[in-house]
Amino acid sequence: MKRARALGTRDAGPVRELLAADPVANLFVASRVDAGVLWSGSPATLYGWPGNAPRHLLHAGSNLVPVLGPCDDDERNAAIDAFADALGPHRWCQSIVGRSEAALALHAVLAGRGRSYAAQREIRPRQPLMVAREVLPQATEAPVRRITMAEFDSYLAAAVAMYTEEVGVDPTIGGGRSGYRAHCQGLVESGRAWGVVEDGTVVFKADVGLSCGGIAQVQGVWLAPHLRGRGLAAPAMAAATRGILRQHDVVSLYVNDYNVRAVRTYLRTGFAHAGEFATVLY
Repeated sequence: MKRARALGTRDAGPVRELLAADPVANLFVASRVDAGVLWSGSPATLYGWPGNAPRHLLHAGSNLVPVLGPCDDDERNAAIDAFADALGPHRWCQSIVGRSEAALALHAVLAGRGRSYAAQREIRPRQPLMVAREVLPQATEAPVRRITMAEFDSYLAAAVAMYTEEVGVDPTIGGGRSGYRAHCQGLVESGRAWGVVEDGTVVFKADVGLSCGGIAQVQGVWLAPHLRGRGLAAPAMAAATRGILRQHDVVSLYVNDYNVRAVRTYLRTGFAHAGEFATVLY
């Protein structure tokens, strides 16, 4: 069987062409290519299969993100097997995420080869991938603006609450506190953190977690619990989306299918379905 190959800078052209076939779904990997994943010394590796002219990719870092090009079942299975061989039986990622078919297929093979991959904390098999190119004209808007460092402590508290609620783990426990704080500070300082601030307290937040090629991916959407159910999320999301669209052509996000209220909020804002993701959490 052909082996997967660790790609390098000489592969940048074909890799970018492959990713451009589905720029919204492939945004994470494209952003990692821009950040230097193909350079030697990168903490992550981008694998390609088959070796000489890769048609399928796997980003292997703290997240495993497979990108499968058009293929039949036999080729898909061969690519997944080759990537599993390259990774080995011992897990060092925190999650597997990507288009549902690819992410779940990779997890199934890896879980069959190593107990650490089978010990997932949660599988979220259906996460609608959604995109917006404009905000619906009838959408009302809330007073959303960029968060400033003067509001950082309140923003950080909101971010921790969001992460804990969404992922089920407090990101500040153990050795993660300084790293998560630095991550949040970077979002604020770079103008990628949007929110509603009332009396100095952040009560809504939405972050531009990824940005590449005119596409922004929104992450970390959160509304204070005491404000939920009052019709405030859609106006806040509409305003945030409109602000982000001033600098990007497309805004994307993915959401858990069981979060029906959030899906409805995004639809009312102007988002439309563009596919389905899956996430395996460890």
